[in-house]
Amino acid sequence: MAAALAAGCLAARRLLWAWPGRRLVRGSAPAGRFIHLGTSRLRATKAATQIVLNVPETKVSSLENGLRVASEDSGLSTCTVGLWIDAGSRYENEKNNGTAHFLEHMAFKGTKKRSQLDLELEIENMGAHLNAYTSREQTVYYAKAFSKDLPRAVEILADIIQNSTLGEAEIERERGVILREMQEVETNLQEVVFDYLHATAYQNTTLGCTILGPTENIKSINRNDLVEYITTHYKGPRIVLAAAGGVSHDELLDLANYHFGNLPSAQEGMPTLPPCKFTGSEIRIRDDKMPLAHIAIAVEAVGWSHPDTIPLMVANTLIGNWDRSFGGGVNLSSKLAQITCHGNLCHSFQSFNTCYTDTGLWGLYMVCEPSTVQDMMHFVQREWIRLCTSVTESEVARAKNLLKTNMLLQLDGSTPICEDIGRQMLCYNRRIPIPELEARIEAIDAQSIREICTKYIYDKSPAIAAVGPIEQLPDYNRIRSGMYWLRA
Repeated sequence: MAAALAAGCLAARRLLWAWPGRRLVRGSAPAGRFIHLGTSRLRATKAATQIVLNVPETKVSSLENGLRVASEDSGLSTCTVGLWIDAGSRYENEKNNGTAHFLEHMAFKGTKKRSQLDLELEIENMGAHLNAYTSREQTVYYAKAFSKDLPRAVEILADIIQNSTLGEAEIERERGVILREMQEVETNLQEVVFDYLHATAYQNTTLGCTILGPTENIKSINRNDLVEYITTHYKGPRIVLAAAGGVSHDELLDLANYHFGNLPSAQEGMPTLPPCKFTGSEIRIRDDKMPLAHIAIAVEAVGWSHPDTIPLMVANTLIGNWDRSFGGGVNLSSKLAQITCHGNLCHSFQSFNTCYTDTGLWGLYMVCEPSTVQDMMHFVQREWIRLCTSVTESEVARAKNLLKTNMLLQLDGSTPICEDIGRQMLCYNRRIPIPELEARIEAIDAQSIREICTKYIYDKSPAIAAVGPIEQLPDYNRIRSGMYWLRA
């Protein structure tokens, strides 16, 4: 049952960047199709090119209440359909922090027409999967099912977000579940470090809060808090119904009108996104009993739709990631991976570019032996400065190819494509075609990487979060001085 129905066991606490997009299908025209010369042939060629770029097409429609419907029909026998809602922990405050995640759990505990058992049995008998997750800016409910069961899947999604009973007994039981989940999260040091990183980078703002919320909030959240959150945030203009796989857009649009047409459309009363100011600072939790140091360092980057996002993604790919289990070793393309492997400086590192609506974190997470922390930090900063000053065209060309490959590999199956559609519709109000993304990536060269990295990295104050045996981690002022080179 756990595989078929999960209540978002571990919330999506950070958004690891992935450039999504639309599939590109190539084909050849039948022989003799383009036989006319001059302007007719030119028009036909342009028309054919346009068709190729939009196969399979992502169709987008809107209901009268502002809810958007987006789908891609790839003709599969299965489909994924879900609701992407512009509501997450960033829209909470100090008193109700954790409500969005709590509500996600409650969505599976029964509705006015289905008990929890009925819901579980119906999903199980369909051979479907129902799941949900909460991030700092989005809440998502989605189902994966046979294409023939699309109407039932949409109806179930509509039922759980509009008719959940939110019973007092279920709320009390779920408190314990979430508190146990918080204990599990505390054992995942990467999650812990990234929560600390947000807390110090976005001090006294809602982006600095955790998604699960503090323990005292979990113990005090009541039914009125949950109902108020739904009433405030679950409105047509803030919701996208996305689907991928074997789906008919017209059928999906009809289902959306029937099941979601009565959602409120008024923008009045909907909270605006609070600004979150970045602060260069640090959090250190020293524990010499731990075997390894876990450290994240980041500078402020940009939001989803900023034009500098793609150059920063190429720069992120240039840094790359490495783990001791990798076989490439010193032959990997990442310069930092070569240095790390040769000097045995860490167990692993991972570059990241976490994007939000109007801000972001660009940085690196590393796991080190206590004795190598200082050297690893030195080489990380040295590599960052090299991106600002002397990165080469061949490195950038390789990184661009790798970024495009990763972008396509992440769109394997109806679920990641559906997630891609929903996220992009919330972030851009459209789905960016793969050819457009490829063109924007190809336009980047070494000079633009040096300029962008200088703009966001060089002589900037970073945010740092470190947990474990970190005695050898240089003090903040020394790390800050490593963010630039003195030129003679």
